[in-house]
Amino acid sequence: MDPGMNQLLKWSIENSQNPSADPTSTTDPKVERPSGRPINAEALNSLFGGPSDADLMKDSMAAILSPQIALGNKLVAFDNFEQLIENLDNANNMEVLGLWSPLVQLLKSDEAELRKYAAWCVGTAVQNNAKAQERLLAVDAIPVLARLSIEDSNELVRRKAIYALSSEIRNFQPGLDAALKTLPKGIAPEGAIDAGDMEAVDRVIEQLREGSARKAA
Repeated sequence: MDPGMNQLLKWSIENSQNPSADPTSTTDPKVERPSGRPINAEALNSLFGGPSDADLMKDSMAAILSPQIALGNKLVAFDNFEQLIENLDNANNMEVLGLWSPLVQLLKSDEAELRKYAAWCVGTAVQNNAKAQERLLAVDAIPVLARLSIEDSNELVRRKAIYALSSEIRNFQPGLDAALKTLPKGIAPEGAIDAGDMEAVDRVIEQLREGSARKAA
């Protein structure tokens, strides 16, 4: 059975009552029936054919990539996409939906706003999410983020790229090792760093932030 339909069935059972067995079943209008737990939105979508989060994610990315969509509307779609992948399951579903490759390609867009949103979405997807951290490493996006965080002419792009790197390297040793190999001397310290050492990771990120602030001055 579809998981959404299964949840809908459970909700129906839990919220149905036998008046003869229910002590609150009475003609007294002052007595209220228990409200029960709210129905799952995904279950309603399964029943009535509404779009799933996966559909919304794909539609958002299609709008972002479409040459026929104006920039303002692309940014609205990007904002919707970012909110969707705040959900851990949706972030992990990006690989299945084939959304990592186009997202990483958008980091290289000629349009600064699209680069900014792409970096923002990367940071959201990988934050405290080992599966997404592994995927970002696999698609070789760390060198791109490192370059954006240091070289991009737009300060907001640099900030979001630093945020994405910070999310990628915390508690994920392969991501940290890859970043340290890419970052220039003066930012990457000599010797190894433990990805679980938040003070050491913070020092790397702070170096990037200070460099970005100097570039903006």
